[in-house]
Amino acid sequence: MKRIIHIFLILLLSYNFSLAQQQTSKIEIKGSVLAKESYSPISGVAVTTDGGAYTHTNNQGEFKLTVTVGDELIFRHADIETLRYIIKNDEDIKVLVAGYDNDTVAGVSKRSTTKLGISEHQSFLDSANQYKRVDIEKSIDFISQSISELGTNANKKQLAKSLSTLGEVYQYYQQYDLAISSFNDAQDANKTIRTALLLGRAYILNKNFDNAEKTLNPLLEINYMIPYQRTELYELLGDVYKGKNDINKAVSFYEEGLKVADKNQITPKVTDLNSKIGDAYARVGRTVEAEGYFNNSLKLASKEAPQRAIQEKEKVADFYNDKSRYDEEIKLRKNTLTELKSLPAPIVEQKSDLKGLDSISSQRINYKIGRAYIAQDKYEEAIPYLEKSIAEAGLEDDLVVQKDATRKLSELYESKGDFTKAYKTYQDYVAVVDTLYVRKEQEISQAARFNREISSKQSRISGLEQERELSQSKYALAVTEQQLVRESVKRQQWIIYSLIAGIILMGVAAFFFYRSNQQQKLANNLLALKSLRSQMNPHFIFNALNSVNNYIAKNDERSANRFLSEFSTLMRSVLENSEEDFIPLSKELELLELYVKLEHSRFPDKFDYSLVVDDSIDITSFEIPPMLLQPYIENAIWHGLRYKEVKGFLRINVLPKSKDCIQIVIADNGIGRKKSASLKTQNQKKQKSKGMGNIKKRVAILNDMYKDRVDVSITDLEFDGSGTKVTLILKKD
Repeated sequence: MKRIIHIFLILLLSYNFSLAQQQTSKIEIKGSVLAKESYSPISGVAVTTDGGAYTHTNNQGEFKLTVTVGDELIFRHADIETLRYIIKNDEDIKVLVAGYDNDTVAGVSKRSTTKLGISEHQSFLDSANQYKRVDIEKSIDFISQSISELGTNANKKQLAKSLSTLGEVYQYYQQYDLAISSFNDAQDANKTIRTALLLGRAYILNKNFDNAEKTLNPLLEINYMIPYQRTELYELLGDVYKGKNDINKAVSFYEEGLKVADKNQITPKVTDLNSKIGDAYARVGRTVEAEGYFNNSLKLASKEAPQRAIQEKEKVADFYNDKSRYDEEIKLRKNTLTELKSLPAPIVEQKSDLKGLDSISSQRINYKIGRAYIAQDKYEEAIPYLEKSIAEAGLEDDLVVQKDATRKLSELYESKGDFTKAYKTYQDYVAVVDTLYVRKEQEISQAARFNREISSKQSRISGLEQERELSQSKYALAVTEQQLVRESVKRQQWIIYSLIAGIILMGVAAFFFYRSNQQQKLANNLLALKSLRSQMNPHFIFNALNSVNNYIAKNDERSANRFLSEFSTLMRSVLENSEEDFIPLSKELELLELYVKLEHSRFPDKFDYSLVVDDSIDITSFEIPPMLLQPYIENAIWHGLRYKEVKGFLRINVLPKSKDCIQIVIADNGIGRKKSASLKTQNQKKQKSKGMGNIKKRVAILNDMYKDRVDVSITDLEFDGSGTKVTLILKKD
């Protein structure tokens, strides 16, 4: 039994070992990236693994890659969302991208295709991109053919794509003015986000930061931009403001781009943006922040392709050099040299969009290490690296590095006092300079020829554009003539329809104007009522407080306290009703009785009063504006009864007038209106009664809003002018 168990364990261990060996063994996979709707291939897609392997899809959208089972494939492209795929076996992979349009960022491509699934136009553009880095003439020739292929009635999207590709070719060869012109022409033909981003980048490379800002800022308002493009937009705006030395704004945009890149796992951009933030902080001397971001970029770059890691290390080493941290610089550059040797071939940085970046080569790194040792006065350590740099530069025919390293070595020997070696090395330096001078003359001659050829190619493309525009103009003219004929027939019909529509619109406008006018009138009335009510309350309070003041003046504390208690009750009721247009008549009569009682307590020897409501009247069913009657009663007391020599009488009667109408009569046997006016002082004559004026306005507005619901008339009570009678007619509705 034990023997069987042992055999089983051995078999199990052997199986696990073979399985682990299978999982860690390298396999070569093939695959393709296609548009889901049209099955057209997508070229230029970056295919990487988390293990560091990388490649790009070719013109047929195909790729090959050596990977390990379990690796994660990552597909990135400017016009598609980042895609991921886990390797399970060595079967071919087909990636279908939904919503991809090779002409614009939005929509699905509907162009006709060949049997291979690529239009002739697209085929020429793919060839142009293929030759872009090796032969500019061929690249521009293929673009010319792509434009010729479109014919005179060119598809605007395809024409824009040709012009955009031409701009990319010019940009690669640092012909930024021509690149900007091509991108602008592409935008005129068909505006796309991708071309706008390319145009913004070209402006930045040409140091035209204001135009770059004008081009890129409107893109911030676009909501449907894919994450990669959004990240690129923030990065470019950061470059703009860094170029304008507005570092805070630059960092702000870089950080926004970093958020989008982090959220959507756009790993290369995360590395780039950390590096750019570090560089921005380094520019303004914020070393701590700069080093923090450079450390992040180093960690991230180490997980990407080896070339990218080396580039980032060299950038951070330059930062250390700038801060005179030579030990850290030397250590990092030595590490870079080791990694550089492990690559199958020397890495030379591709022509960069950003001017001023050094190409990465062994001879240049050795030169920089030697220079760092010299800065520390470590001459013996510097000599081997400078000599190695000179030797490697000679093998690679890198005269620039050879010149710099030779001169630096000559200066080093001179500093050491070894003038023989210094002189010999200086002679080598002069020889290299002479050779470099001859080569520079050749390069200037070649550059002049290159510019002539570029101008010739550009002229040819401009000629094709002019021919196409002329043909389109002729075609448009013929179409316009036909349209004019049709338009003349339709014009009369449109005139008739327009007149009918105009009449209808005028009627509708008149209706809405009338309705708006009525609504405005109502709003104005409500506002006026509110204003008048707000004036009524202070007026009443002022007059009532005069009564309290009278008691206080007489030192009648008990009467003042009683009066204030009743006055507070009255005021509470008044304030509760102050916002209403109408209140029940029963409430208004309660307020009036309380008010008359207060006034009677002030002038007990001047008048008596009565408030009588006819039994047939249901006072709860009638409504009246609050405080409408109080000013009339106040006038009767203060201007009629108060000045009477003998005791007078105030009557308030509520009488029925009809089924839905009552009359309220306020009568006093005072001195009358005429005599009261004659008793006023000059100052009193100048001042008009605010209470009576407000009442008249309120009654007028309420009658306008509620169709003559209230009517007030004032007459003398006796023929001799004594006494006053106020009659108020109140309707139920």
